Amino acid sequence: MTTLTWWGHACVQLERGGARLVIDPGTFSDLSVLDAADAVLVTHEHPDHVAVDPLRTALATRSHLEVWAAPAVVDLLDGAGGAAGRVHAVHGGDAFTAAGFEVTALGEWHELVHPDVPRVPNVAYLVDGAVLHPGDSFTLPPSMTSVDVLLAPVGGPWLKLAEVIDYVRAVHPRLVVPIHDAPLSDIGRALADRLLTSLGGSPEYRRLAGGDELVLG
Repeated sequence: MTTLTWWGHACVQLERGGARLVIDPGTFSDLSVLDAADAVLVTHEHPDHVAVDPLRTALATRSHLEVWAAPAVVDLLDGAGGAAGRVHAVHGGDAFTAAGFEVTALGEWHELVHPDVPRVPNVAYLVDGAVLHPGDSFTLPPSMTSVDVLLAPVGGPWLKLAEVIDYVRAVHPRLVVPIHDAPLSDIGRALADRLLTSLGGSPEYRRLAGGDELVLG
């Protein structure tokens, strides 16, 4: 049995058999999630997806913690105390096991914010072939992949809700869980929920509050 917990903004935790996999623990999230993390995945280098100093501290204090991330994040973590061999650069197409979860990296570019803003690499993660965290992208899963849970970004300078709706339709998961919503007001969240529920086409849409757990499978 796998449990998914939302820790604010783009950060989620997957737990199974006592092992905890954390994705995108950034500065807008509750970073106490790192206190019990066994593995961390980071999609890209922006601070709302990776809080560098807290993650470096976690690597220094949790001797078994491993991190997989886009190469720019690996550079930011370079020299973290005692972390040699536990921080791994990831590119689209890579596959690996993290805290007992089977992970496939997809991508690998951040969506365009503005033509004057350089794009950075962004690696989406498909976990156990079932849970897709796209980071700041509309990266699609491999053809013929049936995604069970899509963690869908709903607020940010690089997206509009019409694009999110089309992305949800293209992935067509069983369940949509909205993430990446720190820039939104309560009214904005309600609007996103209403539009994605009515137009996304997925059988289920569920917004989680901070610390809420969702049993998968």
